[in-house]
Amino acid sequence: MSEEGVAARINGIYPQDDQGRLMLRIKVPAGLLAVEQAEVVADLSERFAGGGVHLTVRGSIELHGLVVETLPEISRRLAAVGLTSRGACGGAVRGISCSTTLSEDYPKAHALARRLHRHFTGNPRFEGLPKKFKMAVEGGYGGSRHLIQDLAIVRVEGSEEGRALYDVWVAGGLGVEPQPAFLLEAQLPEDRLLPLIEGVLSLYRDHAAKGRRLKHLVKDWGEDKFRRCLAEVVAPEARLTLGDFYTPTTDATEVVTIPVFAGELAVATLRRLANLARRFSDGILLLTANQDLALRVDAGARNALYEALQAENLTAPDPAAPIFRLCPGSHACKKGLSPTRDIARQILAHLPTSSDGRIWALSGCPNACSQPQLADVGILTRRAVRTAEGRRSPRFDVLRLEGEAFGTPIARDLDIEGLLTLLAQL
Repeated sequence: MSEEGVAARINGIYPQDDQGRLMLRIKVPAGLLAVEQAEVVADLSERFAGGGVHLTVRGSIELHGLVVETLPEISRRLAAVGLTSRGACGGAVRGISCSTTLSEDYPKAHALARRLHRHFTGNPRFEGLPKKFKMAVEGGYGGSRHLIQDLAIVRVEGSEEGRALYDVWVAGGLGVEPQPAFLLEAQLPEDRLLPLIEGVLSLYRDHAAKGRRLKHLVKDWGEDKFRRCLAEVVAPEARLTLGDFYTPTTDATEVVTIPVFAGELAVATLRRLANLARRFSDGILLLTANQDLALRVDAGARNALYEALQAENLTAPDPAAPIFRLCPGSHACKKGLSPTRDIARQILAHLPTSSDGRIWALSGCPNACSQPQLADVGILTRRAVRTAEGRRSPRFDVLRLEGEAFGTPIARDLDIEGLLTLLAQL
């Protein structure tokens, strides 16, 4: 890749197609978006990105269909409200996802994630990594997302002199070679986290082959060698405080999730939801791991919010409705092998009216960006073949989740007709 390409990626920019259009990924600190930030993103999308935004499974926002001449103004406007695309792509610590289960420990997990975001974003010591490095802070083990991170921090029961404790998991990842993370350290106090994280990153930076994830280094070395090498760069009792960071505090105990199909959100809808966040949620929108938006509201305000959603002609939560996670697929990604939104609509048309809130995930290529291995039903576009008419016909693997690990394949290399037939039976 050219130096220009590397520089573009580290600034969150990817080529979207062969016509010169670009994708810009915005890092939203720990998935918490203030309404002032939402309004700026909406303005930028209206002017430069066709009036829509894409919400990712890691709590970031993508603008699609950009041209290079607009990037400086977009960058300035984002910086003015505390947002950046730096490190959202390329060999850097990516956006830190946070407590995607929105558990009751979310505010505390979020505060830690914000401090880590501030520490690593634009930090030259941890840019130019062999490949992306994905990190998450979770308020608990629900959803098993700690298994798919390069490094995951999970808040656990217990305390050290009144301080919270955390488990640290490393070397997970999906893609073509899925590998679950392993538990590196258990029940660490917060001030021991940063030395350990920097030690893991330094081993990865200095020893992994270019283009390879941490999981590949651990696979080559073995867990025992990795632990020995890490002990050489991290003092046994090294401690470092990340410092304080303002986190909105609220007595809100109710979480209301507003569904967003495929993470595709029109800016008019984003603005209406921002207004509701002002009224009900202290001006804060949360980006969820299922590409939806959520509001934390005071106890007893749920019904009033539902009425406001109805008045705004917005979709209210339905616990029986299927949940779809999608990457942009061939709609807006050069690697996409299938039109994910179109296929998801076909699947929905073949499903029963109620699916008991099951989570479905469709990835438009083997990279598995929509995390199909963690869905109740995961669909992975494995390849595409050319038909006699010259069209590209995708082929799909179907995964079924049982237990708390990764979903396992129940069918391989299906065409669209075979896929729809199988899914209707599930």
